[in-house]
Amino acid sequence: MTPNLRRLLSTAFALASLTAATAAMADEVLSARLGAVLGQERQALEIVPDTRLSTLTAVPESARRNTMPADGAAVMTEGFLSSMTSPRGNAEWECLADALYFEARGESLQGIFAVGEVIMNRVDSAEYPGTICGVVHQGTGRKFACQFTWTCDNNSDSIGNRAAFSRVGKVAKLLIDGLPRGLTAGATHYHTKAVHPSWANRFPRTASIGAHYFYKQPTRSASN
Repeated sequence: MTPNLRRLLSTAFALASLTAATAAMADEVLSARLGAVLGQERQALEIVPDTRLSTLTAVPESARRNTMPADGAAVMTEGFLSSMTSPRGNAEWECLADALYFEARGESLQGIFAVGEVIMNRVDSAEYPGTICGVVHQGTGRKFACQFTWTCDNNSDSIGNRAAFSRVGKVAKLLIDGLPRGLTAGATHYHTKAVHPSWANRFPRTASIGAHYFYKQPTRSASN
């Protein structure tokens, strides 16, 4: 090894040692400062009453409840519904909840969601009113014009079963919040299997769920 090479290697080793020492010193300083900060934070927390600390660190109730999983199928279970609090919404929610109560409360959970999909699909369609209440009460008060039987059957519209209304109310909340509608393939109509309306011969059937058949209204062309 030449003298020049030995001097070069010696210098490199010295620089490496200096760098390591500097890094170690920096780590010690950072650790000391961090420890001081954490110590101050700990002291500050110790003077906060436990009840106040619990309030400050608690997850808000609104964030813990009614949280919809990304998978729509995971929502359509009795277990998920039981984890929700009973919602209180606006007029649109109430119209949908009322419709589900009177039209489908005796159905399976999927059957209730399916009827709700029809109403929401109509809201999205240019063929129908653009609001839930508008869709639900379309034709109400005109003989043979109401779209949903319960709105014109002259029976009482009072809610007799609060537990059933709470259940369908949760379904309404999920649908309004944007639950994917994958049960009825865009259906805009349905009827019970005990009847056969004339339009059922012209509309493609998209699903059979519980006591109902579901159909999608054909798109009208400009020449129709």
